[in-house]
Formats: sequence, C-alpha cells, structure tokens
Amino acid sequence: MRDYAKERPEHTARYIGEIDLFLEIFRGSSGSERPARPPLLFVHGAFTGSWMWSKYVPHFMSAGWNAYCINLRGHYKSRSVDFTKVTFEDYLDDIRQAISEIVEECAGLPVVIGFSMGGILSQKLAESVEIAGLVLIDSSISRQVHDEVPYQELAPRMPGLVVPAPARDEQCSADETLEDIAFQRKYLSMESGKAFAAFSFHFGARGISIESGKITCPGLVIAAVNNEDDDRRGRATARLIGSEYLGLRGTTHTGLLVGQRYREAVSHIIEWLARLEDCSSQPSKPRPRR
Repeated sequence: MRDYAKERPEHTARYIGEIDLFLEIFRGSSGSERPARPPLLFVHGAFTGSWMWSKYVPHFMSAGWNAYCINLRGHYKSRSVDFTKVTFEDYLDDIRQAISEIVEECAGLPVVIGFSMGGILSQKLAESVEIAGLVLIDSSISRQVHDEVPYQELAPRMPGLVVPAPARDEQCSADETLEDIAFQRKYLSMESGKAFAAFSFHFGARGISIESGKITCPGLVIAAVNNEDDDRRGRATARLIGSEYLGLRGTTHTGLLVGQRYREAVSHIIEWLARLEDCSSQPSKPRPRR
C-alpha cells in the first residue's frame, strides 16, 4: 500500500491548547511565498485527520501558501479523549484554538478550508470568528439546505456513544483506486456519536442552523455531484453563504481529497485563492464571492 501521509514534504508540528491538539505546519516554497498572503487552515472531516490532506498539501506549498492542518481532539496524533463525551461545540473550540495560534504566529487571518464534517464546523465558526475566506469541500449540509433539498427515502439511524470507523471494504469507487481506499482504511478511526447527532441527517439530527448574514468573508463551495440533488444541495450551500460554486460530476465524497481527480478541486481552489489575493490588494475591486 502506498502511504501518502509518509510522502508529505518536510514540515513541522506542535501540540497546542490544554488538550494537546496536533497541528502540522507546511511552509510554502520560498521562491513563490508572499508575506501578505493569508495562511490556510485545513479542517478534516469525521473519522479522519490531517493525513487526509496528504495529496493536497504539496500543491499549495508549491504555489507559495503556508498550510496549517489541525487534528481535532482525539483524531490522528492529537491526545486521546473519551469520544462518548465529545460534542460538536468541542470541535468548534478546537478550530478556534487553531485560529488563535495562527493569528498570533502570522499576524493575519487564515482562509479556512473544511471537508465534510469540517465543512459544517467551518460554516458555523464563520458566524462568529473573523476569517479571510471559507472553502467548503463536499461539506455536510446545514438545516437550511436540507429544508430546501432534503435527502430522499432517508432512514435515520441513531448513533451510539461512538461511531465506528467506516470499513471501506470496497475494491474501488468511481474516482478512487484500491490503493486510495487502502490508504484511508489504514488511518480511519472512530468518531463522536454526540457530534453526529448534532449535524448528520443520516443519524437523525435536526441539523446545524447557519445564520448566513453573519458570514461576511469570501467563499467557495465544491461538491461531489452524482445526481441532480447533489448539485442542488451544493448550489444551495453556496447561495446560503454567498459563495462561488463548483460541482464536479462523477466524483465521490472522499475521492475529492484522495482520489484520482483530486487535482481538479485543488486547481480550482488555488485559482480562487489567487483571485482572492488579487482583490485583497485592490480594495476597489469586488471580492470573489458569487
């Protein structure tokens, strides 16, 4: 099995906060790095950790962006915790801690890039924490989006105290090879049942309500699209937070990060960041939102 986490470029790491969150720091290439650029904070999804960004990080480093990858409490190399007690709000506190560390170190606000559960966490965070931008990659949807485009024939199951890691016993997917799946299988871990009960409609949640008027930063929403409802949910999320939208047809949820077409998402994010940077340096121009 090819372990992409072990192929990542040289980087530093440290534990932050009272509960020892593991934060990995990847510095942009010195030849292209610009001091005024906002740092990037990558927020992983359920069951995963900073390792899930293994294919992404080198591209952003090459383009000159500093990348910070947080591991929420109990995930990957963060200190072990009692997952029966961890809540959605606890994870929000973890991201706030990471942003505080980044702002103190960089003297600038980060662009937050959230995947799946990390996406709905990042949306909720953006209501109350000032950030430079918000990128959502196949984000878990909000209550408002579910009201507009509900999941059809959903039979919610109540989560236990913890949710076991997905087995991922399939041999391939639409955009993932066996090697891609085996890489995930090596690192996937359990997740908090209380967190799932807050945001996941598949686990009977009422969903997280997003106050869109409080989110004022530029945004980009990327969705894996395999049917019209996927596309409608992605577009509804983009409208809700006033962002740009990209639907990638024929891709899968995890494939957007570790599959064979992940570069399509990466390239679009880097292009969006370049426009964000250009608009920030020219205040008279509108920010890249819609």
